[in-house]
Amino acid sequence: MSEASDHRNEGMHLPVSDRLMTVEEVADFLGVPVATLYQWRHKGTGPVAFRVGRFLRYDPAEVRLWLHEHVGLAHGAR
Repeated sequence: MSEASDHRNEGMHLPVSDRLMTVEEVADFLGVPVATLYQWRHKGTGPVAFRVGRFLRYDPAEVRLWLHEHVGLAHGAR
C-alpha cells in the first residue's frame, strides 16, 4: 500500500447525506428539542444512535427510516 493511499481521505469532505449527524442536527431536522432526543434514547423509542468516542451520532438513513416508520403514529396510522 502506498503512502498516498494511506491518506486518501485526508482533506476530503463527505456530502452532508453521507455524514453522521449530531444530536443538534437531528433535533433540528425533526423539529424537537435536544432533550427530547435524549429522553427517547433513554426510553428506547427514538431513532437509532450510537457513540463515537464520547459523542452521540446518528446515521441520516436511520433517522429518515425512523421518521417514516413513526409518521402518523401520533394521529393514528391510516
